[in-house]
Amino acid sequence: MREIISIHIGQAGIQVGNACWELYCLEHGIEPDGTMPSDTSVGVAHDAFNTFFSETGSGKHVPRAIFVDLEPTVIDEVRTGSYRQLFHPEQLISGKEDAANNFARGHYTVGKEIVDLCLDRVRKLADNCTGLQGFLVFNAVGGGTGSGLGSLLLERLSVDYGKKSKLGFTIYPSPQVSTAVVEPYNSVLSTHSLLEHTDVAVLLDNEAIYDICRRSLDIERPTYTNLNRLISQIISSLTTSLRFDGAINVDVTEFQTNLVPYPRIHFMLSSYAPVISAEKAYHEQLSVPEITNAVFEPSSMMANCNHQDQANCPVCGLVPHWFQVWHQLPATHCCPWRRPGKGPACRVHDQQQHSRCRGVLSHRPQVRPDVRQACVRALVRW
Repeated sequence: MREIISIHIGQAGIQVGNACWELYCLEHGIEPDGTMPSDTSVGVAHDAFNTFFSETGSGKHVPRAIFVDLEPTVIDEVRTGSYRQLFHPEQLISGKEDAANNFARGHYTVGKEIVDLCLDRVRKLADNCTGLQGFLVFNAVGGGTGSGLGSLLLERLSVDYGKKSKLGFTIYPSPQVSTAVVEPYNSVLSTHSLLEHTDVAVLLDNEAIYDICRRSLDIERPTYTNLNRLISQIISSLTTSLRFDGAINVDVTEFQTNLVPYPRIHFMLSSYAPVISAEKAYHEQLSVPEITNAVFEPSSMMANCNHQDQANCPVCGLVPHWFQVWHQLPATHCCPWRRPGKGPACRVHDQQQHSRCRGVLSHRPQVRPDVRQACVRALVRW
């Protein structure tokens, strides 16, 4: 068995986690008290969803999850909610005072007092795993707890579980939907830890999800419950292959292998389609090409950024129809990605096409001059 431990940090992480575990239970037929009426094989841990749930001797399924917050208000909602019997009480950790939207309080003072207790709970969960494969970390980097305590916990996890994969679901602040003026500072300070101590980070944005709820679900004034349930659909879809039998992405490390080109370039933009309201769901039938095109629309992105902006990724435009794949070139014509002490390099096989490509780069006003010159130098024949 390849188990996964989920860690939910701060108000956003806990509320998203509550929605996720509610959806997991619905997908696997688990009742709010952890029982599974359809499961007749009590004590047998061969089911794929046991990567996320542990089964007790009485047949109750307990999430492999920890909820952490520096103040008790949000966790008390979990303790008294409809799924209160699902979670182990020791896995709901709360302090006495919050971080007050201050990264330093969450990382150096208040958060430092509670991090050892969190790691002790993680260690107990890890000891009950036969083959722990990694962690899923849920937090928002705009608040003090999610950014400060989240960064501290990631750093400590890298020390204690350096070989295990860490997949983060991170909610970034947006200019139009902001609750504190210091959110950008917290985000910048927390991003350093995400760079160093996560293997894959999936970016989410409240403003983009607000727009999807208003535009696609016809919700005039979306609440956090609406946002969290939409986020839970995305996370459920990403983790489906980990919870059900399949052949693709059955291991957390495969996300890193399939998605990350370089270790520090691991921030992923998520997209979800189709998003249809309940009233329209039974009256629409979308084809595969329509759904595929919808996924690449900016309106389907879970973070507000234009992925089609050519100034942001100019190299993506350098793949015309005449470009030859590396394994189709003769062995003597292949060259490494870069020479020792030199800049990056690649090769255009035909001198005429080299001139065309150079001409295209020279006449694109959107491309910054320094980027354009770097791309031209990269096309020079060795």
